[in-house]
Amino acid sequence: MAKPHVLVIPYPAQGHVIPIMELAQRLVNHDVKVTVVNTEVTHKLVTSNALENDGFSDLLQSVSIPDGLESWADRTDLCKLTRSILETMPGKLEELIETINKEDSNKVTCIIVDDCMGWAIKVAKKMGIRRAAFCPASVTLLVSMLSCQKLIADGIINYNGIPLNQMIKLSETMPPIKPTNLWWTCFEDLPTVEAIFQVVKEAPEAARLTEWHLCRSTIELEPGALNLFPQLLPIGPLLASNRRADQVGHFWQEDSTCLAWLDQQPPCTVIYVAFGSFTIFNQTQFEELALGLELSNRPFLWVVRQGMTKETTAAYPDGFLERVGSRGRIVSWAPQQKVLAHPSVACFVSHCGWNSTLEGVTNGLPFLCWPYFADQFQNEIYICDIWKIGLGFEKDEAGIIRRGEIKGKVEQLLGDNTFRTKAMDIKEKVTSSITEGGCSHKNLSNFIEWIKEKDTGCQESS
Repeated sequence: MAKPHVLVIPYPAQGHVIPIMELAQRLVNHDVKVTVVNTEVTHKLVTSNALENDGFSDLLQSVSIPDGLESWADRTDLCKLTRSILETMPGKLEELIETINKEDSNKVTCIIVDDCMGWAIKVAKKMGIRRAAFCPASVTLLVSMLSCQKLIADGIINYNGIPLNQMIKLSETMPPIKPTNLWWTCFEDLPTVEAIFQVVKEAPEAARLTEWHLCRSTIELEPGALNLFPQLLPIGPLLASNRRADQVGHFWQEDSTCLAWLDQQPPCTVIYVAFGSFTIFNQTQFEELALGLELSNRPFLWVVRQGMTKETTAAYPDGFLERVGSRGRIVSWAPQQKVLAHPSVACFVSHCGWNSTLEGVTNGLPFLCWPYFADQFQNEIYICDIWKIGLGFEKDEAGIIRRGEIKGKVEQLLGDNTFRTKAMDIKEKVTSSITEGGCSHKNLSNFIEWIKEKDTGCQESS
């Protein structure tokens, strides 16, 4: 008997691939066949770092289509990458679907598309396939995309997405957004901003063509944003740890030896420091961070991935590694969900990417916020000003966060139990949303039931 067959298409970035892979796992657990469609480069990264228990089976497979760039091209040039994706991938996706429908007894019945790949919704519409959109980031980021035409009409941004120096108030129940915090404006060169804004402008039209719009958040975390667009359905946090499984979709190999080191530390003492897959430091800032951790006189676990500094390799301050000794543990990539759930961890020094934000919140941890890029600055506002579970850092005149500032904020955060108390309160609310009877649990269950309906004709969700 034929099974429902869902194609899921993430944007080719670490923070997008992991959450959509988690959604794929949930579908597989309900006897739905899933094909993950990555770009060729992303496919190679994910499969080369896959663990034996990553769950690729008859019901979960990973395939690739080209992004249009040469294999040696620089994928960090988002202007080139974005334009190439828009030019190349729609046709390649259509070809892939036609091939699957010819060769597989389980024809494609539904497509789930990352909001930054909205062009794929049009392909599905053209081919008569049911469709859903998935937002791996915050709902606040999504509603800024869905509001882009209104922002243009109101004279807040121009037709290329450039802000015209006004604070942005999308709703009375949402915090205002600085024009420079619109995620597509954070790039240094105008051509990249304009190219990314083409993706943004696709979002409202793609949303109109979807039957479901799933969001990786909860009503407890972002009530104002969710109320602004009631058709957005929260299914978050959507973490592998919620189903007691390993996270999949990593671009780098995890170093799980740090868990044994954490076992040796006293409860609630370790500073966990991780800045995601994109943050880059100059050498001065990198050294100040190292010296700040040293001055804290607390145990710390620090993720220093390859390419984290502008230099070829990260250079630690003279004598730093010897002085901190076993008090500090440095790894290239960590099993972050397991780390954050460990009882020895006291706080999370984070870039405030949405993945990390949800993982920290779900474990009841206070934050020290160090945003670098895109929506991370707005996420910091939620952490510090709305949820009140963290503190930000102050930069000096040269734009550097100095060692004394780091030491001082660690002491302030961990010396005031209010942050931990509020974080634990939010943890309980978020956890209740994903347990049976909770809002996120109901939405995900209803979506899975819709996917498994025998009638594959398009119909609107309620």
